[in-house]
Amino acid sequence: MVAASCRRGRTSGDRRRRRDRRRDARTWPRPPHRAPGGACRHAGRLCHQGHEILDDGLVGPEARRRRARRPARQDHVQPRPVTWWKLGAALAALVAIGTQDRTPIWSPDELEVFRTLSIDGLGPPPADPSNRVADDPAAAALGRALFSEARLSSNGRISCASCHRPENGFTDAVPTGHGVATGTRRTMPVAQAVYSPWQFWDGRADSLWAQALGPVENPLEHNFTRMEVARVLGTRYRGQYEQLFGPLPDLSDARRFPRRAAPAGDKHARNAWAGMAAADRHTIDRIYANFGKTIAAFERTLPVRPTRLDRYVAGVTGKGPPAPFAPAEAAGLKLFIGKGRCVSCHSGPMLSNQGFANTGVSERGGLPADSGRADGARKAIADPFNCKGAFSDAKGGGCDELEYLVVGDPRQVRAFKVPSLRGVARRAPYMHSGQLRSLEQVIDHYNRAPAAPRGTSELKPLHLTRRERAELVAFLRTLDDAEGAGHAR
Repeated sequence: MVAASCRRGRTSGDRRRRRDRRRDARTWPRPPHRAPGGACRHAGRLCHQGHEILDDGLVGPEARRRRARRPARQDHVQPRPVTWWKLGAALAALVAIGTQDRTPIWSPDELEVFRTLSIDGLGPPPADPSNRVADDPAAAALGRALFSEARLSSNGRISCASCHRPENGFTDAVPTGHGVATGTRRTMPVAQAVYSPWQFWDGRADSLWAQALGPVENPLEHNFTRMEVARVLGTRYRGQYEQLFGPLPDLSDARRFPRRAAPAGDKHARNAWAGMAAADRHTIDRIYANFGKTIAAFERTLPVRPTRLDRYVAGVTGKGPPAPFAPAEAAGLKLFIGKGRCVSCHSGPMLSNQGFANTGVSERGGLPADSGRADGARKAIADPFNCKGAFSDAKGGGCDELEYLVVGDPRQVRAFKVPSLRGVARRAPYMHSGQLRSLEQVIDHYNRAPAAPRGTSELKPLHLTRRERAELVAFLRTLDDAEGAGHAR
């Protein structure tokens, strides 16, 4: 009995003591032997009693209360590691999507300027009253053949097409033209020349047909004479020529018609020309003028094709499907018509005001001094093949440009023709003697606006940032014909 009573007493006391210990267990530290992953898992005593070992090391009622306040547990899934290149690709895709969707908001005034630059406002080539075969298909066909005729040169290897190459925007991609010898100015494109009232960098010719005559007798280009041109026409193209202009004379009499004769050129050619009868000289001059008129008829058929700018303008003005620009291109367009002041000269559908400007370009070493329009205006008036000359078909008017031409204006000194910017990216190098090799150099020159070596530059510093200069170049590259230079229609 004693033994049983003692056991019962111990058991009751033990229960009370255990209860008291549980009540006071709020501040019990976690026993070292019951660390996570150790005793609890293997012995199972506290876990099986409903106790939980918390992060702060407590057990007992306080531990249970904290457990009740904790949010429900969720299974934790270890995320798959993302490599840096995948993250970069994802970011690039997001940027590209954002770029495509970011359409600039243009003001009504800006949209109106865009319309003035569009090819939609170009219209057909202006009429040339000085050339009666200007739009004659037969004349254009003959002119096309003569444009590529290498026999019209002293060495038999140079033709108009030698320098005016379609793949280079009808230029030759060299600083100065190279025919029989190297010239002093850069070759100008002919595909757009029909829309300009003045030809050459200095404007010394007032029509396409008058311009076509100059290179043939230039000793640095074709180095040929008008007498020799007449002979080539008589032997190779007589039928086509006579269909347009009537019979050619008999040139077999060498005393009347020397083999090589011209009012300019080498001494032998000049002397031979001076020895001819005035009537015979007039006959050869007429044949020479007709030759130029067929070349002009061909050049009038060279198309001006739409550029990305034209498609963009059609899209933003509601006249065509959207043709978005990249952000840099759109920013460059805004600079072109705004801060850059480019549109002051490069305006209209041809992106040229067809005028002349001194832009402070340096003289090129090794070349003779060039006064530009100051000399060109005088030469245009003195040219026997101008609109008012004896060989012009403009009888009774139509020569307003020549009629009101100003000569002797100081602003004409070293002023050169403002070229069209259509296709400009394919026409490097730039300026009248190829002084600047790239569009980047051109924009940098205009940004700095250096003083002119002679005359007075019309430029003012633009204060463009490096980024703005790059944006302007990006825009200029949108002015290329996406289909290539194009050939005759």
